[in-house]
Amino acid sequence: MSDTAVADTRRLNSKPQDLTDAYGPPSNFLEIDIFNPQTVGVGRARFTTYEVRMRTNLPIFKLKESCVRRRYSDFEWLKNELERDSKIVVPPLPGKALKRQLPFRGDEGIFEESFIEERRQGLEQFINKIAGHPLAQNERCLHMFLQEEAIDRNYVPGKTHQLPNDCSKYIGHLSLDSEPVPFLSQCQWT
Repeated sequence: MSDTAVADTRRLNSKPQDLTDAYGPPSNFLEIDIFNPQTVGVGRARFTTYEVRMRTNLPIFKLKESCVRRRYSDFEWLKNELERDSKIVVPPLPGKALKRQLPFRGDEGIFEESFIEERRQGLEQFINKIAGHPLAQNERCLHMFLQEEAIDRNYVPGKTHQLPNDCSKYIGHLSLDSEPVPFLSQCQWT
């Protein structure tokens, strides 16, 4: 066996971890919370909105903190945009609950507190899976969804930054079912 083959399989030397490293703020983080559901309107124009709060130190996001209000149809829009324009597998949204929308029900249907909380949890899982994916983080529609007060449905789809050529070979091997892939965080964005 040659020396170059041995050198390629050796572990990298890492610096010892001290208390500041162990208990300090993480080097890269992305936190998204969905909270404070509010039902507005009356009759058929009634709907529920949720606050979407994002905190990050990832350089790809122009705002490090944002808080916007979104409704279920906005999450559907984001899902459809990502399915149409990106190369990632998009997870499903929580269901539409069509049976809960039938008239003459004895309860509040989709406006019942337990249903709203269940949907809130599903929407939070959905957006965290999407936003945690390195390729989705580059999509203009995700940035608009998380950081702009109003969604411009006539926007021009595209990337916020171009991937370097040496990272594009990994695109076909990523899915939202896995943890974010660290190699893309090492790439230099142009």
